[in-house]
Amino acid sequence: MSSLARPLKLPRAAAPTRPRRRRVLVPWLVLGLAFAAALVPGIFTSYDPIAGSGAALQAPSLEHWFGTDATGRDVFARVVHGAANSLSAAVIAVAVGLSAGSVLGLLAGNAGGALDAIIMRGVDVLLAIPSLLLALSIIILLGFGPAQAAVAVGVTSIAAFARLMRSRVIEVRASEYVEAAYASGGRTLGVVFRHILPNSLTAVLALAALHLGTAILAISTLGFLGYGAPPPTPEWGLMIAEGRDYVATAWWLTTLPGLVVIAVVLAAGRLSSHLGRTR
Repeated sequence: MSSLARPLKLPRAAAPTRPRRRRVLVPWLVLGLAFAAALVPGIFTSYDPIAGSGAALQAPSLEHWFGTDATGRDVFARVVHGAANSLSAAVIAVAVGLSAGSVLGLLAGNAGGALDAIIMRGVDVLLAIPSLLLALSIIILLGFGPAQAAVAVGVTSIAAFARLMRSRVIEVRASEYVEAAYASGGRTLGVVFRHILPNSLTAVLALAALHLGTAILAISTLGFLGYGAPPPTPEWGLMIAEGRDYVATAWWLTTLPGLVVIAVVLAAGRLSSHLGRTR
């Protein structure tokens, strides 16, 4: 048989890539453990996070996984119980930024004209101020405390949510199905809440996941500076601040809580990246 009569061999299909769901298993697990610690800390530790439970400045061991601090308190217990304060404040901050920013972006993108210009100039002003400076200014006005810190961090994220929501609303408004909804006699509010808003929220929710990690970091920063929860409340940023005087002799007081913060922030960022690609 001649070579021309031989059947052509087609190249093998490339092996399917790993499903994206597997790639976010670890971030989901990290965030799940963090929120489980915030909701039911008793399943992770039996130690009191306020009262001393051992000798001072013990290194990590099987009895005290993260060691003890200068007053004999179990550091792991304080990290577990501190999840409730840090994560609840971060969730409040994201809720403030998401709700206020989405409303502003929806109004600006749907109304256009003068209202759009006024809202977006206000957003530009928020973006021009460094987020930490803006948060500190708001805390000075509202007073110190975890709730005030959460609101302050939430206000700093309003501009990002408003800009993204506005861009998505403008894009969705130009789509054919929205034009068809208006052409068939649909009212503005009905079209907005039935078509425009649901199709604009996916990207905003992905940004909310990213800002959850950013909010945790910002809340911890404010706690480290002394503007968050007062001592002896277990809070991640406050714990790192309390251990900075013992870095040379008790590294675990700052390193281990810091690693927990990093893990949760990275998990939230990885989850946000996944949501952004699958929208």
